[in-house]
Amino acid sequence: MARPKLLPDNFTLALVGTVIIASFLPCRGSAAVAFNWITNVAIGLLFFLHGAKLSREAIIAGATHWRLHLVVLLSTFALFPLLGLALKPVLLPLVTPALYTGILFLCTLPSTVQSSIAFTSMAKGNVPAAVCSASASSLLGIFITPALVGLVVSNHGATTGSPWHTVGNITLQLLVPFIAGQLLRPAIGKWIDKHRALLKFVDQGSILLVVYVAFSEAVNEGIWHSISLATLAGLLAVNILLLAAALFITAFTAKRLGFSRADQITIIFCGSKKSLASGIPMAKVIFASHAVGAVVLPLMLFHQIQLMVCAVLAQRWGARKTAPEAARETKSVGAPARR
Repeated sequence: MARPKLLPDNFTLALVGTVIIASFLPCRGSAAVAFNWITNVAIGLLFFLHGAKLSREAIIAGATHWRLHLVVLLSTFALFPLLGLALKPVLLPLVTPALYTGILFLCTLPSTVQSSIAFTSMAKGNVPAAVCSASASSLLGIFITPALVGLVVSNHGATTGSPWHTVGNITLQLLVPFIAGQLLRPAIGKWIDKHRALLKFVDQGSILLVVYVAFSEAVNEGIWHSISLATLAGLLAVNILLLAAALFITAFTAKRLGFSRADQITIIFCGSKKSLASGIPMAKVIFASHAVGAVVLPLMLFHQIQLMVCAVLAQRWGARKTAPEAARETKSVGAPARR
């Protein structure tokens, strides 16, 4: 039986299920301490495996296209935070202050890697450039996101301390395992490449663990008593507005700067998306435990919206014929039949 097109993917369903479980069966006391410890280990393993998976050759190969990468990075780490701050008069009446903190945090995050590359390929964009841009965004986000949080988020939410303390936590829990994975890539890289399912399991499993622990703490603090259905509807509208603005601005900018159609597609997909895989572990490190649930809720919703919208765009753009394809097809139709 074919899967209904409107049905979310299995991971999204797992996220929703995890939130429901945490809402009715939150972890408390010694169980919460144990889950926190397990989650920290899982996050370290996740970034270790990402470091081992990331190919330095792919980054070097695409690094020469610096104009494209600069546009993507500016969109990811400058445009989004500016949108989040500039739209505050519009956004804040729609959501609670805690959720607005989550929206600002969302705006500071790096781009996705896997889905950006997949959608770029589906839409016939510049895949090598997408690999480089998305990978660079993910790596630089380890440094840039905590700094941006210190600039635009710290006044709106409860972080774990000063920006330097946050950078120290990020370094120990995320960057050190990532560098260790990179250093060990010559020894374990081939094994990692052959066992992609393991990385996917650790990737998704660690995110589900963080979501469960975060929402357990949030439920214990009474999150569902402070968020109404009207607030959730407002959060949905806010996420749609942010994504629409990012898509429009990246498309307009890429076209005005004279990029080719393939490069425009890469800029749009890499510059308008935010990483759930990086964002949820970072939120756990940066924010106080009681605030993480509300902080990651906008990101979880934005993640699903960006996947649905970008999937439609990628399929539509991928179905278009490029100029060389149209020319070959015209030539083939007009050529006399051979006997």
